[in-house]
Amino acid sequence: MPRSLAGDLTDPEMAQPYMKKDDDDEDVEYSPFYGIEKGAVLQEARAFHDPQLDARKCSQVITKLLYLLNQGETFTKVEATEVFFAVTKLFQSKDAGLRRLVYLMIKELSPSSDEVIIVTSSLMKDMNSKTDMYRANAIRVLCRIIDGTLLTQIERYLKQAIVDKNPVVASAALVSGIHLLQANPEIVKRWSNEVQEAVQSRFALVQFHGLALLHQIRQNDRLAISKMVSGLTRGSVRSPLAQCLLIRYTSQVIRESSMNTQTSDRPFFDYLESCLRHKSEMVILEAARKIAEMDVTSRELAPAITVLQLFLSSSKPVLRFAAVRTLNKVAMTRPLAVTNCNVDLESLMSDQNRSIATLAITTLLKTGNESSVDRLMKQITNFMSDIADEFKIVVVEAIRSLCLKFPLKYRSMMNFLSNSLREEGGFEYKKAIVDSIVTLISEIPDAKEIGLLYLCEFIEDCEFTYLSSQILHLLGNEGPRTSDPSRYIRYIYNRVILENATVRASAVSTLAKFGALVDALKPRIFVLLRRCLFDTDDEVRDRATLYLQTLDGEAAVGSTEKDVKEFLFGSFDVPLANLEASLKTYEPSEEPFDISLVSREVKSQPLQEKKAPGKKPPAGAPAPAPVPAVDAYQKILSSIPEFSGFGRLFKVTVYVDATDAEEFSEVCSKPLRSLPYDSPGQIFVAFEKPEHVPATGKFSNVLKFIVKEVDTSTGEVDEDGVEDEYQIEDLEIVSADYMLRVAVSNFRNAWENMDPESERVDEYGLGVRESLAEAVSAVISILGMQPCEGTEVVPKNARSHTCLLSGVFIGDAKVLVRLSFGLSGPKEVAMKLAVRSDDPEVSDKIHEIIP
Repeated sequence: MPRSLAGDLTDPEMAQPYMKKDDDDEDVEYSPFYGIEKGAVLQEARAFHDPQLDARKCSQVITKLLYLLNQGETFTKVEATEVFFAVTKLFQSKDAGLRRLVYLMIKELSPSSDEVIIVTSSLMKDMNSKTDMYRANAIRVLCRIIDGTLLTQIERYLKQAIVDKNPVVASAALVSGIHLLQANPEIVKRWSNEVQEAVQSRFALVQFHGLALLHQIRQNDRLAISKMVSGLTRGSVRSPLAQCLLIRYTSQVIRESSMNTQTSDRPFFDYLESCLRHKSEMVILEAARKIAEMDVTSRELAPAITVLQLFLSSSKPVLRFAAVRTLNKVAMTRPLAVTNCNVDLESLMSDQNRSIATLAITTLLKTGNESSVDRLMKQITNFMSDIADEFKIVVVEAIRSLCLKFPLKYRSMMNFLSNSLREEGGFEYKKAIVDSIVTLISEIPDAKEIGLLYLCEFIEDCEFTYLSSQILHLLGNEGPRTSDPSRYIRYIYNRVILENATVRASAVSTLAKFGALVDALKPRIFVLLRRCLFDTDDEVRDRATLYLQTLDGEAAVGSTEKDVKEFLFGSFDVPLANLEASLKTYEPSEEPFDISLVSREVKSQPLQEKKAPGKKPPAGAPAPAPVPAVDAYQKILSSIPEFSGFGRLFKVTVYVDATDAEEFSEVCSKPLRSLPYDSPGQIFVAFEKPEHVPATGKFSNVLKFIVKEVDTSTGEVDEDGVEDEYQIEDLEIVSADYMLRVAVSNFRNAWENMDPESERVDEYGLGVRESLAEAVSAVISILGMQPCEGTEVVPKNARSHTCLLSGVFIGDAKVLVRLSFGLSGPKEVAMKLAVRSDDPEVSDKIHEIIP
């Protein structure tokens, strides 16, 4: 309910604010609308029909109805119609407050087109009233409820209202135009002359709404927007609100012009700089924010940073918050530009507003130098207990970034994160801390052992099953490779004794990993695993049994130590979606299900048959489950005698592009005998490539056929036909077709388990590229491998980047790639490529793929 309506509620009981009654047991809150029921209020609405209207009572009833509507109460069609017709009778009252509530009620009820006619005449009468308040509200309501046919009848009145001398009426018409533009753009676009006149108004609100409507009218015409900005930046806009809008439109024009031209010229940039000296604070902030968002030089950014620095010491909290938030965003990409503000930011760490203090701290963490890290950590420690979890997460993420920036300071930051784990906090907060410690362990080798100990201490009193399992998995992968693996066994076995079944099962797997990698601990691990055989949970007992037999060499997981380690530490490289689809399509037979035949391609596209237009599935038919393309084509090819002996299908891929593939020779083909009109069909051709060579090439495809007519009445086929041919898309075989995109869950472990002798390293110059991200994307596309751990995303303005890739080369050879990119000159990209594979020859072939 609008604040302005509060004065219309004169009933002492209704006007009661929220009150608290202090009792010995509890505090009870009372609401002015407590206990309101729809049925009772609808009964009270009969007061609208009284011959002598009581304006005060009617105002109270409408207020209750508005409350019910805004609380989500639904009215039936009959109830809404009855209330609507009853409310229309209140137009005969001359009470101004009641009339305003009537307008609100009509807007909320949103009457149908049949009911609108009833109230249209009353609203049009109010549009021409001498009372400006009636005119403005009538315009808003009428534009909200009428359709396009009625809009043409009142268009003349709306045009007059836009240029009305009263700013309230003019603003109401302009705001209505903004809403009407979505449904009736052609009508509103005819108001351009009147709207341009409103933009020159001396009233601030009219100018603001006029500029907003004018921009929406012209938003699809880039040239018109540029002309509008060019005309208005010369000083005709006086309203601060309109000036803020103009700054946004100007920055949009600058951004679009820089994208379409190769020059460094930025039209209207001088206007944005002049706005930094405006007398209105909101205009200064908007200009500084837009300049900070642009790709500008340090010299052009400096005036905006200076202005924001002045606002940091403002007495107004809103200005301090806006300034520090903008500086925080700048610090993400250009920390050096914000370093001059560090003194002012440090003073904000003790600000009473916790949002301002949090932003100040995270900004300092992004801009601080190595010498200030310890001092910042001490200040943040006292601060953390006073803020909510959502702010703590922001601080933790900033500390993680700072530690990666200054790895020598890992001790103080890891100690801070460890202390934070002991404090009270929710799951998301604790998860953010654990993820940060895990990241630091993987990126900073010296931090591994201290980080693992901190995590071990945390799981001793961890209430979150997910985090305990995550930490135990990390301990199993990293703990055996530390200087003293035995120190972690106590923490792990405590989980078997004290935790729930899920955590106990994770702990058993972790113990087995220690037994596989640390021979000195194997006898002790056997003792602990045998104790787990008597666990109350099936999963825990089964894991313990399996791992005991595996470590003892009895289980059929392999005959060598390497096979055992692969079983325990190897990643499950079959995507679960593909496994599920294969299991659904598996037909029970004497031949058991073979998981090695399941596609390991991460993004398998489903095989979809083309359906003739008009053919719809029968009603109620279940939607077919998506089948991976490899499985679908494998089934088709295995049913063709000429292709059934080729073995398992490796990959399904289609590239369109044109020359002859000279290195390939045709082996056999499976043409179509006939293809009825408007029916799908498939033709298969098998080619053979040279042995041990990842041959590439392009195939030109011509479909040759004979067209024969069919008598639709008898179904007889004409014996004579006409030979014809049709050029279809060319098919290109590229190097990436020999590679499956198969992910690994832990790249570091997989890399270390690969034979170092298979590693091949070389450096390449990739030439001029638009950006580092474009170079990374291009190389990933060429290799056709799966990015791991989100390394395909390149941070903005980064000058170097490391990308991790994994895949399976034809012949089931696992391949891992480390790509290190760097800028060696202006947009010149250099790359270091390191490859490890099951087969050293495959490592050499990967290097041959790079042009």
